Amino acid sequence: MTSTARRKSYGVKGAPYAFLLPATILFALFFALPIGYAIWLSFRKVQVSGLGLGSGARREVWAGLQNYTDALSDSELLNGALRVLGYGCIVVPVMLGLALLFALMLDSEKVRLAPFTRLAIFLPYAIPGVVAALLWGFLYLPDVSPFYFVLDKLGLPQPDLLDGGPLYLALSNIAVWGGTGFNMIVIYTSLQAIPAEVYEAAKLDGATPLQIALKIKIPMVAPSLVLTFFFSIIATLQVFNEPTTLKPLTNSVSTTWSPLMKVYRDAFGEGDIYAAAAQAVIIALATLVLSFGFLRAANRRNKRDDSQGAAR
Repeated sequence: MTSTARRKSYGVKGAPYAFLLPATILFALFFALPIGYAIWLSFRKVQVSGLGLGSGARREVWAGLQNYTDALSDSELLNGALRVLGYGCIVVPVMLGLALLFALMLDSEKVRLAPFTRLAIFLPYAIPGVVAALLWGFLYLPDVSPFYFVLDKLGLPQPDLLDGGPLYLALSNIAVWGGTGFNMIVIYTSLQAIPAEVYEAAKLDGATPLQIALKIKIPMVAPSLVLTFFFSIIATLQVFNEPTTLKPLTNSVSTTWSPLMKVYRDAFGEGDIYAAAAQAVIIALATLVLSFGFLRAANRRNKRDDSQGAAR
């Protein structure tokens, strides 16, 4: 092989790595490096000597697992996790249920104005979460909300959606309103990929549209449902925008309402970035464990269904 041919061979083999290099650099600088730095900070703490005045009175030292043990025994962090759990029990099933329903309706042969309907359902997802939470927050305020004005004129009760138990419904409504469109598009795209011959065979066998939806469409889009459920779990565990935006409007939302709000308060409110880093790592690990466990359970079920189908 000549030197020219050898250089061309190396160039062809190295082309994929050249294309990957920019993405790899960006991933390392803006994703891997911050994660590594957060993990490093989680094992550190500030040691104060004397009154903490003068040079050298405050220095960073190794803390070991102290920040992690403090975080796991912190009642505020645990209570925030329980609140997020209750919030997720409302958001995830309602949002995915509506997304599946809308996708099935749009996939129906009798649907009209499908492009406009898809856009109308998806449009709330395009609105930034902070803006959406702020708009809904003012709609929840009795003094400025047009809904409360109508209820007052009709003589109907006016519940306070920003206090007590209804607060969960108010926050969940914002998340459902903003996330249903995205999940609907994912499921609807999977429905469009189902071969038309499958529907024709079902119709020849006398299946009704409802039977087709329940026995064919939903089982065939199960992977998309798993994917949307996976994304919804991650988004629920990382809820931050909605309660933070509504906090100035009510006293029912504390600075530690969700785990991420507590991380933000400890890092930027109290200046304890070391404890905040440990809490962030714990939240990330919890998200990873739950997500991995769910995906593994889903894969195990799919393999079992495939083996049962092959046995038949």
